[in-house]
Amino acid sequence: MRDSDHPASSLSPEPVRAAAPEAGAPAWEAPSWESIVQDHSARVYRLAYRLTGNQHDAEDLTQDVFVRVFRSLKGYTPGTFEGWLHRITTNLFLDQVRRKQRIRMDAMGESDVQYAASGELHDPERGYEHANLDHDVQRALDSLVPEYRAAVVLCDIEGLSYEEIAVTLGIKLGTVRSRIHRARSQLRVLLAHRSRRPAGDVTGTGSLALLEALATEKAS
Repeated sequence: MRDSDHPASSLSPEPVRAAAPEAGAPAWEAPSWESIVQDHSARVYRLAYRLTGNQHDAEDLTQDVFVRVFRSLKGYTPGTFEGWLHRITTNLFLDQVRRKQRIRMDAMGESDVQYAASGELHDPERGYEHANLDHDVQRALDSLVPEYRAAVVLCDIEGLSYEEIAVTLGIKLGTVRSRIHRARSQLRVLLAHRSRRPAGDVTGTGSLALLEALATEKAS
């Protein structure tokens, strides 16, 4: 049974708040939108690709993120800026997935849905390999339900703590633990063949971090 908690909508993303500045400290100045794009576009695109699994959707999601940042920057409260970007990116992704699922279910019959699901992993776009993840690692991530995928990517690849993920997704800490445990269990089956390959054969630190997390949880 899937957990029933849903992440807070990204339509009104709330920034991560910091403690009030000390007396006499200079007032915080928001960086320009151009500097934000220059400094953070690679990080946002990397997360977007790991969530969406293909170049086209990752580019669209990245663009949507910076549009949202531009609209929300004046209301941003100084805090962990990267955490704010994680939250916007992940929640926009989950919102888009839900919209697409509703459209597909409205437009197709049951047999069409089953056919589409069976062919999903053979989409030619998925042949595009992101520099930081092996192709089969990305494909395994793509097979997870979006909520599980988001949680395990944020934890095992992006390096967020369970508490940070709970804030990012707007869900309970127990739900975070459950999603990550289930995601790892499914990934362990999908990537069982990788456990027999030496670490030197793994492409990118993201893939290695994920595989190490799977092995560590299994050992414990």
